[in-house]
Amino acid sequence: MANLSGILPELYMGFSSLLVHKLRSLLTMLGMIFGVGAVVAMLSITAGAQKEMMSFIDQLGVNNIIIEAREAVDRNELQTVRAISPGLTFRDFRAISENVQGIEALTPRKRFKPGKVLPKTTAEVPMLIGVLPNFVDINNLKMVAGRFFTEEENLHSAAVCVLGESSKVNLLGYDDAVGKFVKVNDVWLQVIGVLASQSGADSDVEGLQSMNRNNMIIAPLNSVMRRFEDNNSYLKDEIDGVYIKVTSGTDSIETASVVRAILASTHKDAGDFTVIVPADLLEQRRQTQFIFSVVMICIAGISLLVGGIGIMNIMLATVLERTREIGIRRAIGARQGDIIRQFLTEAIMISIVGGLIGIGFGFSLSKIIASMAGWSTVVTFSSIAIAFGVSVFIGLLFGIYPAVQAAKLDPIEAIRYE
Repeated sequence: MANLSGILPELYMGFSSLLVHKLRSLLTMLGMIFGVGAVVAMLSITAGAQKEMMSFIDQLGVNNIIIEAREAVDRNELQTVRAISPGLTFRDFRAISENVQGIEALTPRKRFKPGKVLPKTTAEVPMLIGVLPNFVDINNLKMVAGRFFTEEENLHSAAVCVLGESSKVNLLGYDDAVGKFVKVNDVWLQVIGVLASQSGADSDVEGLQSMNRNNMIIAPLNSVMRRFEDNNSYLKDEIDGVYIKVTSGTDSIETASVVRAILASTHKDAGDFTVIVPADLLEQRRQTQFIFSVVMICIAGISLLVGGIGIMNIMLATVLERTREIGIRRAIGARQGDIIRQFLTEAIMISIVGGLIGIGFGFSLSKIIASMAGWSTVVTFSSIAIAFGVSVFIGLLFGIYPAVQAAKLDPIEAIRYE
């Protein structure tokens, strides 16, 4: 209680000093406000990007390898590429399956954009993809209703499908979709399941083409090949992707190198495929985020430095203004430690108030950035605690010199000061 009673007057004096010089105090706080706001916004953007990336990588599968066929820009490019390479085919799929060690499961993929879908939707027409039943396990997909199709249904080219979350809502509304039918081009498919919401990239990522992973109609591979393609079509042997899941303990990056070597032997220099390794992609993104964080920390640090210098400057001016007061306090028994504590308290109060306003500013700034740029931001307790701790530290660090200067004043000379 004795310590508290000694601090309370100093807190009161510090707060009174802020109120007496409102404009000066506000201008002094600006550097802290912008600096702390930048720290909060930077940490929230970084945390949001990390969460979004981890969610996306988790959907792709850290132990997975994805092969994507690169689409030709026009017919001339397609003819040029086909003169060198047959494209990504079932032959490639079999070669990988038979020659690459450490594979737990893999599935080819055929996809296309339907010309029409019933029930009609005003939203974007969902993508139809054909895969093997193990697709759900390879990609760690969760079902919110019904089930995924079976090996038997794929073998018999069953007219069944599984809907993504968005395609289910767009086509069949919010009622139970299992058991209902959707018409894709001229083929009716019975809905047997609905997938849980998935994360996805808004743009191409390292060769992985952007695709709304929630706006899909997933059907058995054989069903897509036999019901949606002409028997004489030259595309029968062509696929547009392969999903590979490696066994636990297998290095997916090394396995991907073997896959690239196998494909390169038949595709030569056509450049008509891309091998994506989510584990490698995650590491690259972490490095990019680290560089971004360092840059943002430097920017925030400069602003905080300016704020700290502002606090030191205003406290030195305050010491000069209150020289006579300091002399009187020393003359009636105040120790040097009391003077230091008084001015340190005032400096820290300026930084605390500026820090609190800065936290609010940073929170608002992160929401504005999220709204304008379409980024995901997450304001965590740790980001607020770090920003507040930094503001207090800045006030303490830059308040020491003025406080010591005040304590060193000679009481007699200070009382004489006009």
